Amino acid sequence: MDATTGVVWGRAEQQDFRSRVRGTLLGVAVGDALGAPVDRLDLAGIREAYGAGGLTDLAPAYGRRGAVTHLTQLTLFSVDGLIRAQVRRDTGAWHPPTDLHRAYRRWLATQHDWGPDERREEDGWLAREEWLYVRRGPTRALLLGLGDTVMGTPGAPKNPGERGPEAAGRSAPFGLLIGWDPQLVARLAVECAAQTHGHPAARLAAGAYAVVVHGLARGAAPEAAVHQSLALLAAWPGHEPVSDALRQALDTVRQGLPTPERVAGLTGDGTAEELVAAAVYCASVGEDARHALSLAVNHDGPSAAAGALTGGLIGALHGETALPPGWLAELEGRPTILELADDFAMEMTQGPALHGPAWTSPGWLARYPRA
Repeated sequence: MDATTGVVWGRAEQQDFRSRVRGTLLGVAVGDALGAPVDRLDLAGIREAYGAGGLTDLAPAYGRRGAVTHLTQLTLFSVDGLIRAQVRRDTGAWHPPTDLHRAYRRWLATQHDWGPDERREEDGWLAREEWLYVRRGPTRALLLGLGDTVMGTPGAPKNPGERGPEAAGRSAPFGLLIGWDPQLVARLAVECAAQTHGHPAARLAAGAYAVVVHGLARGAAPEAAVHQSLALLAAWPGHEPVSDALRQALDTVRQGLPTPERVAGLTGDGTAEELVAAAVYCASVGEDARHALSLAVNHDGPSAAAGALTGGLIGALHGETALPPGWLAELEGRPTILELADDFAMEMTQGPALHGPAWTSPGWLARYPRA
């Protein structure tokens, strides 16, 4: 039993959780990679480039097939921040949003530094992964929001008018805190979204998405996970745009066979709540992961974000084996993603054996320093 969460971890439960963690992180990355080549292209342009059926396979972006964007990069640093928060808890310093902000600032350094040689020991192993030191379309809101040491909060958010999907797109790992109450999961995602995306709808969309991932990772069906998210949202001021978008997604599921036009009806202007709703729809109606992800990226809006959000849901629901093996084989950074996923699963299931107030494994502390 994990003393920090009250979850009983038998061997089967550990294996299932590990598969869902791997599936979530790989799903985010492979959906991101699928959408990257057509990000911001309209549907007509996508069909002109890839045929009447649109994009249905990995295509080159940033000079290679399987390349990921800043969405995957930031998702990985979300995981790193969550592990570091657990390790720092032994010191009595328990404020996860601060640890996440520090993690996102480490990501920001990868966008400016030449490479990992400039990293300090206390930055941990992820910040020394050389492949992360490339710019993959980070938005102005991300660069400005994390550009100084002042952390945005719900009371004083960064970029108060920013409504884009990037904060939601890095929030899947919060949903993997399956021993947490879903209300706390939502609150953490909302607080961390405020560090870059200040519009209430963008913040609440991140919280809603994390709660849906949380429900799926605990074995709920997609509709049940969405209804749980809606119930929690009702207590937050300004929730109406997000709640309305999620209800529209559920209504669209019931309208018959999935089509790109139905996806486009949900993606709208590409706001955070619209992209989360589209991801819920695609993950719910897709015949398999390949079909769901192809639906998610063939529209006029931000295809990489829609693919990443959809992939996170599919991975949390079905685990890593549901994802197309051929796509995973070409996925940029796959070894790093798997290593980080396994570290997260180990921390969440066996954390007390790895560290505590009196003793901590030197190897674990080297990977995830408390500083």
